[in-house]
Amino acid sequence: VQLQASGGGSVQAGGSLRLSCAASGRTFSGYSMGWFRQAPGKERVFVAAISESGGSTYYADSVKGQFTISRDNAENTVYLQMNSLKPEDTAAYYCAADRSFAWQWVRSIVPVYWGRGTQVTVSS
Repeated sequence: VQLQASGGGSVQAGGSLRLSCAASGRTFSGYSMGWFRQAPGKERVFVAAISESGGSTYYADSVKGQFTISRDNAENTVYLQMNSLKPEDTAAYYCAADRSFAWQWVRSIVPVYWGRGTQVTVSS
């Protein structure tokens, strides 16, 4: 699976961004998809995951109610809608794919497939 993330940028606190991740190479619908982020000097951490069908979603506590993950299996794309952005959301965001269940991502599953990061910078 090849993953290409886009949609990052610079916004002021309180703004919104929508990240996209286009997948190619294998049957997209057979994979759970998700997002991780890595702030400067910190480890990469789980943000959100979505099941193969899109029927189940999971979030890190830090982004619940603020971010929304979704997917369009017809377009082989997963999205991350980020609202009410804060300076602490500044990070490189990475999309990922794996055949594990999406709920397992909350418990530190490390996905097999990764895209390149897209930078999100939130200024105060």
